Amino acid sequence: MRDTFGRQVDHLRLSVTDLCDLRCRYCMGEDGVPKRRHEDILSVEECVEIGRAAVACGVKKIRLTGGEPLVRRGILDIARGLKALPGLAELCLTTNGTALAAMAGPLRAAGVDRLNISLDTLRPERYRAMTRRGELADVLAGIEAAERAGFAHIKLNAVLIGGFNDDEIGDFLALTRDRPWQVRFIELMPMGPCAGWEKDRFLPCDTVPERYPQLEPLPGEGVARLYRLPGAAGTVGLISPLSHAFCDGCRRIRVTADGRLKGCLHSREEVPLRGLRGPALEAAIRRGIAAKPQRHHLTERPSDTPRDMNEIGG
Repeated sequence: MRDTFGRQVDHLRLSVTDLCDLRCRYCMGEDGVPKRRHEDILSVEECVEIGRAAVACGVKKIRLTGGEPLVRRGILDIARGLKALPGLAELCLTTNGTALAAMAGPLRAAGVDRLNISLDTLRPERYRAMTRRGELADVLAGIEAAERAGFAHIKLNAVLIGGFNDDEIGDFLALTRDRPWQVRFIELMPMGPCAGWEKDRFLPCDTVPERYPQLEPLPGEGVARLYRLPGAAGTVGLISPLSHAFCDGCRRIRVTADGRLKGCLHSREEVPLRGLRGPALEAAIRRGIAAKPQRHHLTERPSDTPRDMNEIGG
């Protein structure tokens, strides 16, 4: 289905929980988020039903997100239910990787096709400081397990933060030399806990090719501008929602863990989906697609959404 600006919307990001086992400083407070009642979060059946309706509206790709989706009870049932939907071309999942050592194999068996793994630093002490509780070794073990489970073309997502990890750009690039991974640098967005951070924390992704001019440009892939080091097995992606806004090509809708459709990560407008089924649910999704805004306003003000990122789905 196309929105009112002619964009073909075929990608759903479905949040299955707003909880996370980490407390990344740009994402949530030290105490995390208030735990909701079980009945306030989409059930396994509701997740699958929303996926079914979205596919009927033209969605071809569903990405499971959170919070951290692997802390969600029933995540494998959700994956199996969505993978069985006729017309769904690809089922993906974004994770912080801390539970992947145990979960990679079951996720693959449940039908997950691709993984994006969040990894903002390669230094154990920095990882602990940023996440407030995580261990880098767990994520690295998870990446190895994902490869053993048969996940190809793994993407590693690093939020680029001035004064925190911009001195590790070269280390991240080196990961692509021998592995067919895509390391993706993502611009920090002014929303949630980091909305009031100093301006020098918000680096443009152009910092990467400026510092490493040997990077060779490649044809783009979705929202990412792609590069490769000479002779490298993997690639480097730049996702620049601030400096190179890709709103004109945005093909996504999002559904929060409490069942509300957002046409844009940064908009206030939400369409409630819970309690709807069949044609009524499809009609609500079509209304949400039709109401998708033309662009965000992050270059003019912080995000308009009252929600933190973990409440929406990364």
